[in-house]
Amino acid sequence: MVVGLRLLISLLVQNLLASYTGQAGIAKVGQIRNISNILMSVSSLGVFNGVVKYVSEYKNNQQGLLKLFSTVFVLSTIATVTLSIVMYSTANMLSQWLFFTKAYAIVFKVLAVAAPFIAMNRIFNGVINGLSAYKINAKIEIIWYTLASLLLLVSLYYYNIEGVLLAIAVTPIVQFLVLIFIFGNTLKDYIIFKKLSFKTPLLKALLGFALMSFVGTVFLNFIEIELRTLISDRVSENEAGVWTAMSSISKIYMQFLVLIFPIYILPNYAKINSLAPFKKQVKKIFTSLLPLVFVGMLSVYLCKNQIIEIIYTNAFLSMIPLFKWQLLADFTKFLAVVLAYYFISKNAFSYFILTELFSLILYFIFSKVLILDYGTEGVVIANLLRYFCYLIIVFLAIFHYFKFRK
Repeated sequence: MVVGLRLLISLLVQNLLASYTGQAGIAKVGQIRNISNILMSVSSLGVFNGVVKYVSEYKNNQQGLLKLFSTVFVLSTIATVTLSIVMYSTANMLSQWLFFTKAYAIVFKVLAVAAPFIAMNRIFNGVINGLSAYKINAKIEIIWYTLASLLLLVSLYYYNIEGVLLAIAVTPIVQFLVLIFIFGNTLKDYIIFKKLSFKTPLLKALLGFALMSFVGTVFLNFIEIELRTLISDRVSENEAGVWTAMSSISKIYMQFLVLIFPIYILPNYAKINSLAPFKKQVKKIFTSLLPLVFVGMLSVYLCKNQIIEIIYTNAFLSMIPLFKWQLLADFTKFLAVVLAYYFISKNAFSYFILTELFSLILYFIFSKVLILDYGTEGVVIANLLRYFCYLIIVFLAIFHYFKFRK
């Protein structure tokens, strides 16, 4: 229900952004959202999954929670202070890098101030997930997302694209206030702030999660920024907006698939320790989900013109040739991630990180090569090629994992 509501709000926001700011505006919004995602990971040093894991284990163990949050807050404080200082002092450079002008430096200064709120949101959301407080999480998500969207639309109406970028930068503060208002009293039962010490007893245990987050979030978003900049430079900023719009549509329908992994696939994988039951489980997942995924993606392809008209404007019709490559890439990604999730269930960080890194490096290399002959379409073809290679390498890595553990 929450994902459905966020989807409806997201479609409305995307439509108004496209109408008011055009393709170039969508490209700028894509850049700032990527930076926000990087901040979300770096400011908390990527320990979200670690917080979820250890809160679920230690929720009745006060000493365990104390060790966890002492470690988390030491790491987060160091990362946030460093990040805020660097971002504030390099605001002009960041604006020039992302938007080819220093006019948006104020956005990065606001983000620098918001960095501590981004970190706290991530950590406190980890507590909510660790406690499986899904109703509370749903309430927080609906309220903050609605308020943030209203702020964005008001800013768009009065201040156009600069207002939109500032609204996105301020959003973490809105989310934090909503979270504290709804969950603050419960939070104090699990995080006793006055007893926290400047020590890191769980540092080693959380480092694996930090590395996974760096590769899966920071590196991915950095590459997306570089590719958007590459398209703006080699083709045009409008085409960068079209590519961003295609990526946004992909992320919208992939949200529903991503929900399946932690709820259904992860718990089942956690019980499996040998190859035969793993094959059986994968076969079961593919038998039940692949037909739905195929039909859903085929429907998106057949309705691509209508989707563009509903979400965006006729100025985005050059997106049509991108659909076939994006849908094939996402279908291949689904196959690969079903396999790769086994590494997460077993805390096999090295397998997950190396395969993910391999995939992202290939994406960047293929894009740099193919954009020369195929323009924006070449970047989407590169996405398909990297997921095809990723599927092969994950398949081989799975067999290596089981063989190594015999």
